Amino acid sequence: MAGGDFYTHDRPENPQLPEDRPRGGRPGNAALAHHPMRIGVVIVIAVLVVLAFGIMLFP
Repeated sequence: MAGGDFYTHDRPENPQLPEDRPRGGRPGNAALAHHPMRIGVVIVIAVLVVLAFGIMLFP
């Protein structure tokens, strides 16, 4: 079997397959909104709360 025959040996006539995870979504799908500003604010508040409890409990 020649080098080129090896890769075409078992392939179907039309080897194109539909994507299992298509990019872009359908027109009706709303994209999920990520809010990095809110996440940052929540992290900062959590750190401040932990620091405040640490100062109050271990003066």
